[in-house]
Amino acid sequence: MYQTTIQKAVELVGIGLHKGSPVNLRLEPLDSNSGIIFYRNDIDMAIPLKPENVVDTKMATVIGRDGYVISTIEHMLSAVYAYGIDNLKIIVDADEIPVMDGSSASFCMLLDEAGIKELDVAKKVMRIKKEVVVQEGDKYVKLSPSPDLRYDFTIRFPHPVIQNQDYILEFTKENYKNEIARARTFGFLHEVQYLRSKGLALGGSLENAIVLDDKKVLNPEGLRFTDEFVRHKILDAIGDMSLIGMNFVGNYEAMAGSHDLNHKLTLKLLKNADNYEVIELVGEKTMELEKAYA
Repeated sequence: MYQTTIQKAVELVGIGLHKGSPVNLRLEPLDSNSGIIFYRNDIDMAIPLKPENVVDTKMATVIGRDGYVISTIEHMLSAVYAYGIDNLKIIVDADEIPVMDGSSASFCMLLDEAGIKELDVAKKVMRIKKEVVVQEGDKYVKLSPSPDLRYDFTIRFPHPVIQNQDYILEFTKENYKNEIARARTFGFLHEVQYLRSKGLALGGSLENAIVLDDKKVLNPEGLRFTDEFVRHKILDAIGDMSLIGMNFVGNYEAMAGSHDLNHKLTLKLLKNADNYEVIELVGEKTMELEKAYA
């Protein structure tokens, strides 16, 4: 199994969630062992996708360098990771990735348009060898050894529409596209009003997020899945875990996980080399993984 990039450059234009302004996004191929690199062409700055470049995790995963940032990268990265893409240049002309419809479906379509190109260097993946947990109160995120990849997420919200939701994704690219990619981000009306009073979420609308008041969903079309909320949490987690720098083999489990806990989990995992091993995928043992990203 070999490293991949995209076959051709592709681009789209969307609204930034916080500024509410148009953002141009362009994806370009990169050579083997380049990794995922973000580039702001408005200030001529590259920001490699590394855990140490994460500068904020309060409302989204934000990477930065020298005081400049790119925000809300997790939905885009979730699609990139699910497609098994190892090398990619992500170019924007603003400080955030366009929010599109609040899910990763638009990014999946963009990657389908770009096509996947196999390179000439063996793909590397990380195999989880030891259980790694980050816990704060009754919230936790955990990685554990497993021969395959699974995301197991639980949320608890004291809201009549959400309440208790659990979802397990047996990871394949196809399962991701069918079960996860269309799940939108969500927020509560009082939060949106507060954020806008602070000059944030100016691009947020019923077109790119599920919005709830105290009792119901305000979007006239309703939900795409009855458990869309927990499915979106898995979408976020997949994007956040891409900060590891490669696809991994193991189980991810979360109770009320967040961008912040996911970031702390990647740091804790990488801090001790005994927690994992990096393997090159060669020979027959790669067949199951090849099926996963087919």
